[in-house]
Amino acid sequence: MDSTLLVVVLLIALALVFDFINGFHDAANSIATAVSTRVLSPGQGVVWAAFWNFIAAFGFGTAVAKTVGAGMVDLSVVTFAVIGAGLTGAIVWNLITWYFGLPTSSSHALFGGYAGAAIAKAGFAAIIASGWIKTIVFIVVSPVLGMIVGLLLMVGFLWAFRHAVPSRVDRVFRRLQLFSAALFSLMHGANDAQKTMGIIAGVLVTANYLETFRVPFWVVLSAHAAIGLGTLSGGWRIIKTMGSRITRLAPIGGCAAETGAAFSILVATLLGVGISTTHTITGAIVGVGAARRLSAVRWVVARQIVWAWVLTIPASAFVGAVTYLLLSGFTGTR
Repeated sequence: MDSTLLVVVLLIALALVFDFINGFHDAANSIATAVSTRVLSPGQGVVWAAFWNFIAAFGFGTAVAKTVGAGMVDLSVVTFAVIGAGLTGAIVWNLITWYFGLPTSSSHALFGGYAGAAIAKAGFAAIIASGWIKTIVFIVVSPVLGMIVGLLLMVGFLWAFRHAVPSRVDRVFRRLQLFSAALFSLMHGANDAQKTMGIIAGVLVTANYLETFRVPFWVVLSAHAAIGLGTLSGGWRIIKTMGSRITRLAPIGGCAAETGAAFSILVATLLGVGISTTHTITGAIVGVGAARRLSAVRWVVARQIVWAWVLTIPASAFVGAVTYLLLSGFTGTR
């Protein structure tokens, strides 16, 4: 095996490790509401979510992958060291926030790590402004849209069932939440797995195995398999925060939150924007809680989560930049 092929294999493996950790880290996003409402046990929830994470490989294209792989960092300055350092920055930040139970964005950790490594190599000229403008806009838009849709759905559900016996409402939405959890997990896989696809395709372009940026189908399947396996491994530290510390959820609220978040992620995926599924489901949960009364939302917890979001891109960018400088200094390559 020649040295270039070895490096390509190692970087693809590292990208899939990130994808696995993404699924592991974000498993709570997919199943926290269904588990907290006791519609699914934790074991049932992760299997259900992982299945739909993988099924998403067959229907949502690669627009997000193209934005992440070729629309945020100038490929002309991308080297193996930049990609490796960027992935390392994302993985380190994900593990830190997982340890402390913070539902931060794996997506933004990847964006930050990759950008930080590229900036360390070539300065801010390495950044493609148009791709970052879309991403930064959706940092705000995705949770707000999730919150609005979740709130509207919750209000609509409460009005539609205003005369129903509570036990009947609970029974109906326990069934419906199986579908809403599946819908959210499908969209989670559709958006998040594409980010890893974009990085792997960037590796193949850098190694001259691809003449132009595109995503081979084996890359699509590999990315969805990795995120699905990560989801299967769970992320129990974050489930408590997502499922109960922000607001208490009944099945009707869980259904509204998952459906609202899934709609928001679908919009972003069709537009080719990589967003934070964590931000989106959190926004939807806040909207559902606020539909009952503002005091139902634990705003202190929500504020802590927002601060973690704000820190994610700069923190992972810092780790990515430091890793790049260490790696290039150690190997003597840039």
